[in-house]
Amino acid sequence: QVQVVESGGGLVQTGGSLRLSCAASGRTFSLLDIGWFRQAPGKEREFVAAIRSGGTQVSYLDSVKGRFTISRDDAKNTVYLQMNTLQPEDTAVYYCNADWNWPIRRQYDYWGQGTQVTVSS
Repeated sequence: QVQVVESGGGLVQTGGSLRLSCAASGRTFSLLDIGWFRQAPGKEREFVAAIRSGGTQVSYLDSVKGRFTISRDDAKNTVYLQMNTLQPEDTAVYYCNADWNWPIRRQYDYWGQGTQVTVSS
């Protein structure tokens, strides 16, 4: 099980930006595909974005395309989610997770604590 830690959430106004970080331990980080997910109150957790090992492929939820950008810095064992033009419907707890296969899974046995993103209208 790869241990990941999410950070960077906060409270922003509509139209604002945040950058989330997903840090992981281990020498194999560069080989992992990493995904971001989110869960809003009363809703199911949903896939947001993913980046393949080597950064060769990315994938996004349709509603965040053009606003969110996923990237990775393997030297820092970190994946980022740059979120621009945030909307109230982006309010959720954001989680990251790791997979060895692409496309990444949507279901995992373990989730970290996540980081809260709140967008005020």
